[in-house]
Amino acid sequence: MPDKSESFDKLPLPETTPRGLFRHFGPGLILMMTGIGTSHLVTAPAAGGRFEFALLWCIPVAYIFKYYGFEMAFRFTNATGRSMLDAYTTAPGKWPVWYVLVTTLIQCALGQAGRLAAAAAVLFYVFSEFLGLGLPPWVYGLGMGVLSVGIILYGRYAAVELATKILAGVLFVSTVGVYLFEPAPLSAMGYFFTVEVPGGSWLIIAAFLGLLPTGMDVSLQASEWGKAKRVGMGRIREQLERDGLAKVFDPFTSSRKEDLAVDVSSLPGHAQEYCRRWFRIGLLDFSLGHVVSFVLATIFLLLAAVWLYPSEVAGNAVIGEIARIFTDSVGPSMMLIFLLGALAATFSTAFNYFDGWPRVVAACCRNLFRVTAELPGVAVDRLTEAHRSVWTSEYNIYRLTMFYSLIAAVLIMAGLPRPVFLVLVSSALAFFIAPVIFFLNVYYCVTVIPKTDKVFYPSKPVIWFSWFSLVVFTGLTIVIIMARVFGITLFGG
Repeated sequence: MPDKSESFDKLPLPETTPRGLFRHFGPGLILMMTGIGTSHLVTAPAAGGRFEFALLWCIPVAYIFKYYGFEMAFRFTNATGRSMLDAYTTAPGKWPVWYVLVTTLIQCALGQAGRLAAAAAVLFYVFSEFLGLGLPPWVYGLGMGVLSVGIILYGRYAAVELATKILAGVLFVSTVGVYLFEPAPLSAMGYFFTVEVPGGSWLIIAAFLGLLPTGMDVSLQASEWGKAKRVGMGRIREQLERDGLAKVFDPFTSSRKEDLAVDVSSLPGHAQEYCRRWFRIGLLDFSLGHVVSFVLATIFLLLAAVWLYPSEVAGNAVIGEIARIFTDSVGPSMMLIFLLGALAATFSTAFNYFDGWPRVVAACCRNLFRVTAELPGVAVDRLTEAHRSVWTSEYNIYRLTMFYSLIAAVLIMAGLPRPVFLVLVSSALAFFIAPVIFFLNVYYCVTVIPKTDKVFYPSKPVIWFSWFSLVVFTGLTIVIIMARVFGITLFGG
């Protein structure tokens, strides 16, 4: 038998040059592309058009106080090679997994309807304005949904991801260029630090905090994407268990959350460096997407405040109203560039959710039902005939959930043909479920990762700020619930 460390010494170290980093980026950029869509192209302009600069404070609050809720999911997966949902199974009765399963099934319908509505609004404007086709928005939503599901199931995602990265870059450059053409007055920047809640703004505030940079539930999707990427600890975890360097974790036995931990210091030096490099790449991947997302959300609110206010920013022609910013500022050619980027951004959001939410539902079933755990995995290149033929396999649950999401979302769109309202409600739903997921992500990071691990275990300032962020975020959730459910108005009503 070869020495245990022999194969670890052959692990290829990832490049850390700028070109190499961008090539290795994955889950973080996918999370960014998932977020840069409805919240940026609908919610932010709605805030600026209806309330000018008054809600500008919501953007830094959402990005700053939600940062570690997402970061902890990346950290946990890189430190253990397991997903956050594996950790959730160690709670009594596996209640967090059941909670995630139920809320995700709701999001698969209502949340996906909001994402498809935003993407359909772009096509509705293009076809009605330039081609004179008056088809209802749900038809465009159905077409994009069928296209998304078909691409995902037949594995042609790489081409769409490449095109989306290019067009998202076009959207970023064109948006920044238009903003610099006539920027908001410097006096408006004071609204970053002034908390103001205008009457009738509660739904937009909840939508901002729920879906900027994206819903907290997407941290679970990112954790599953990170595990599926099979790099770093995710690549070697199974071998560590076989070699006795990590405990075997089984959600259906007496495994505890401590069994998820990996003592990195016990690994060969080369393996330690391999895991640390992929961890740093993962954090850079996430942080870059976070910053770009913040800049775009801010600019879209400022653009709407400068060019659209006062305006309701509502109705099926919402994208046309937003596109008018680009026409009025630079010219029709810039509007076409915006529409191209907007379609890429909104389509990529809906597309990624068609993969992400079914992936989370399948992962929940993998940890709840032994029959599903016996046939794990959704990667096409790792499936057997049993995975495809047994309907309770993780792959088939993933596929069935995808079809359910498509059908339910289109039916909701057809019954509620109000894209802005759908986007705001689905975003608010993400806001209400976020505190629980935020808490669990932080809790399992600080209780599973060994405190002696100086690389993966979060520092004391990070832990303190994470808990503080959770308190702030939960407090805002309670304020919204008090105002809307119990009629108790705070901060001026």
